[in-house]
Amino acid sequence: MDWPMLSLLFLILVANGAPILLRYFMRDTFSYPMDCGYCFVDNKRLLGNAKTWRGLMGSLLITSLFALMIGYDLETGLLVASGAMGGDILSSFLKRRLGIHSSARAPLLDQIPESLVPALLLMQIFQLSVAAVATLVLVFFLLDVTLSRLLYQLGIRKKPY
Repeated sequence: MDWPMLSLLFLILVANGAPILLRYFMRDTFSYPMDCGYCFVDNKRLLGNAKTWRGLMGSLLITSLFALMIGYDLETGLLVASGAMGGDILSSFLKRRLGIHSSARAPLLDQIPESLVPALLLMQIFQLSVAAVATLVLVFFLLDVTLSRLLYQLGIRKKPY
């Protein structure tokens, strides 16, 4: 993996990890569901309680700061976080439609959108080929599964996935 691909992978990990760490450190403080409790036409919640404004805003801010720290501009950090959170929100919306409860395990659906969407959004900026994007998504999947279990063992995550 070259530097652009590694740095994008790092920023995607930051974007997806920020809400988890914020939940751990802040508990229920500013934990307002993004869907405000509303249901879709199928009478199921739009997203569920796990997708919060705190997580979204925290991801945007923290990823942008990390982007600056590793030599990218603020806009790049915002794009990475927006893509990662957009993919995560899409995943949650689809999980609710499929009858999968909030925070329930859905292998691949939990990892692919939140890494693929930002990779595609930034593909040209980071000069990534289709093969590089596929590699990034695969590596993210493996890291996400591994880090999730580690964070669970450390008591940071509520579930090992």
